[in-house]
Amino acid sequence: MLLIASAWIMVLLLGGGVALDRVLTGAITRNFDEQLDYLLNAMIVSAEIGPNGEVLNSRQLADQRFLEPGSGAYWQISGKGFEPYKSMSLWDRRLRVGPRTDSQDLYIYDSDEFVEKTPRADQYADTSGDQMLRIAERDLTLPGSPVLWRFQVAQARDTLDAQITALRRTLVRSFLLLGLGLIVMVGLQTWYGLLPLRKVRSEIARLRAGKSKRIEDRMPAEIAPMVEELNALVEHNDRQAEEARRHAGNLAHALKTPLSVIMNAAAAGQDDLAPTVIREARTMRRQIDHHLARARAVGRRGSAHSRAPVWPSIEAVERAVARLYPNVRIDIDGEKTLIAHIERQDLDEILGNLVENAAKYGGGSVFITAGVDAGFVEIMIEDDGRGIPEADRIRIFDRGVRLDTGKPGTGLGLAIVRDVAEIYDGTVSLEESEDLGGLLVRLRLPAAG
Repeated sequence: MLLIASAWIMVLLLGGGVALDRVLTGAITRNFDEQLDYLLNAMIVSAEIGPNGEVLNSRQLADQRFLEPGSGAYWQISGKGFEPYKSMSLWDRRLRVGPRTDSQDLYIYDSDEFVEKTPRADQYADTSGDQMLRIAERDLTLPGSPVLWRFQVAQARDTLDAQITALRRTLVRSFLLLGLGLIVMVGLQTWYGLLPLRKVRSEIARLRAGKSKRIEDRMPAEIAPMVEELNALVEHNDRQAEEARRHAGNLAHALKTPLSVIMNAAAAGQDDLAPTVIREARTMRRQIDHHLARARAVGRRGSAHSRAPVWPSIEAVERAVARLYPNVRIDIDGEKTLIAHIERQDLDEILGNLVENAAKYGGGSVFITAGVDAGFVEIMIEDDGRGIPEADRIRIFDRGVRLDTGKPGTGLGLAIVRDVAEIYDGTVSLEESEDLGGLLVRLRLPAAG
């Protein structure tokens, strides 16, 4: 961030400095040229024709430098057939006269005619007379004279160049100081702006070391949402860890009793040891299957991409249960485009348990309806069986509870359904079917957009 900001500052300052240099240099040069133009006009106004047709000045220009030889300020009036009429400052020199033009426009240019072109043999020779000139000239005719006169005013560029040099030196120093100040400011801003992130890092280190359970320090508004999400993530992980510990304890407790029965039967040398082992092993397997199903659902719950189309899952379960119970009629209806926020495998397991129970304990007819209500996918499974008394509709979800012991089963189906649905923030409730007269199971799962 600091390197990119510094480079960008330098680019902007360089561009701004070049642009400002051009503007100010142009302004100084225009002011210098305006002075030359003023002197040229004053010289033209004071010019008059003498008795022999030569040009004369009715009054001298007020600038004293025009009277001092080599002063750097010169003027000259030239006409064809006449000797140049020039200022005393030119002394034994004269200004170069280029080709004549019919235009009377002002022409300003630089000239090196007073600069020594070839080095002198004497290395100690005086070259102080070398001058770069800025010349303003104009061609025009005067009243009473057919001659085209060229009026020239020249001034050494030393003053102009010194002003430009001083300006550029000031610009360079000012922009370097400005650039350094901006870079220091960006550095301080970057350091101060990233300071909260360093605090977050130290707080995360404290979390990892077990010195705190969440980030408590108040943070700037820019990163406060990130800190809130971090705290939510920590709490979510804590809940998952606690849930895993609780289920590990539940599984250990569930397996402890069957193992004790087996060990006691084996230690006593009971004659029915084999049936006892088989019976208790089945109990342990049911408990293990239940906890594994829940653990799989918990592990998949964190995925934000959990999406399952409802209708294909209903059709797959309907086909599987129809093969197991060919004498049961299963009808399905509802919206075919519903998508629930759940893994397809878990949805199949929930529907498989519910539809199989309806076919097993019903009177031969099962009706499945799918719809949407208040942001939830709602699936209703109805049967024409004897139903479940209202007093037993909550107890039936407990592990191992079976109201009809005359048919095979483990008593874990509805418990698994409830646990997996709650993992995905869904619900399962038991009601009475108004149409078929049996049980109505209402499954609600969050709808996926």
